[in-house]
Amino acid sequence: MKTFNIIIFTVIISLCFISCGQKQSSHTEFALGTVCSVTLFEQSEKSIYNEVFSRIREIENLMSVNIPSSDISRVNAAAGTEPVIVHEETFKVIERALYYAEFSGGAFDLTVGPLVSLWGIGKEEQRIPLRQEILDALPLINWRNVELDRQKKSVFLKIKGMSLDLGAIAKGYAADEAVKIIKRGGVKRAIIDLGGNIVVLGEKKDGSLWNVGIQNPDKNRGDVIGFLQLTEKTIVTSGVYERFFEENNQRYHHLFDPSRGYPAKNGLLSVTLITDISMDADALSTALFVLGYEEGKKLIASLPGTEAFFVFEDRSIIMTDGINFTLTDKTFYIKNIL
Repeated sequence: MKTFNIIIFTVIISLCFISCGQKQSSHTEFALGTVCSVTLFEQSEKSIYNEVFSRIREIENLMSVNIPSSDISRVNAAAGTEPVIVHEETFKVIERALYYAEFSGGAFDLTVGPLVSLWGIGKEEQRIPLRQEILDALPLINWRNVELDRQKKSVFLKIKGMSLDLGAIAKGYAADEAVKIIKRGGVKRAIIDLGGNIVVLGEKKDGSLWNVGIQNPDKNRGDVIGFLQLTEKTIVTSGVYERFFEENNQRYHHLFDPSRGYPAKNGLLSVTLITDISMDADALSTALFVLGYEEGKKLIASLPGTEAFFVFEDRSIIMTDGINFTLTDKTFYIKNIL
């Protein structure tokens, strides 16, 4: 993808596992619109890498809005006209996306496609739309206008001009599928990084936890504010620095508030979710960022086994009490633990 004035950061950057002198191999490809990397420790059979990336390509071919033959492109093309029968797993991801749309009160909305196209962030034609253009697009953004038929596995967008975008959940699904393949192959320790959707399996060779760095929102890729210590978890971050452009000294990022049509602005720089299922973490990190801290913390309180890490514009950090985190950049500070 051409980035032009966009800086695309890998959300959670540093996987600090080299200190133990562990033998490993990695495989990296560009897929799902991002750089995807898988590292297997001690059992690095090529066949496992091949199966993982073949599976990722399958998901991309089904769910990418940039592939005309994908399920999502076909559903979008038929908006307001007729239902479209999709593959079972596409249906599954759409159904889960609708669950999180309802759960978040629409903060996460898979029908945000018209806004994504209008702003064009990450593309050559990126721009600030006219106010009237945004007002015209807003009636098309409503997850309640997605009609599913579970028996037929069909999806219908009720209004012409609507369009789905699974960019905030499909990578998570792909990461979960990669985990299944790796575990089925007998691999006990691995790192999966699908453009910032991280999954850590097992532990370091010495039995210690993995260290996963949280990106400093103000610095270049690889500069971190500190490290999470964890295992057998997925970590997903949504932040203002992932994909954006700047105009008149103002940053316009890709995390849209579906109710307003503009990038969400609520004092947050990033939100990191830590949980067991990457697809859930993917959707939730977006939802919490759009909701903002006060509403977001209420959502997290209702989700046992899910941890959240909020970074604010004033460089403060608030995190849930189940997080094991070491702060290394002292220009940031831990304000509170929920």
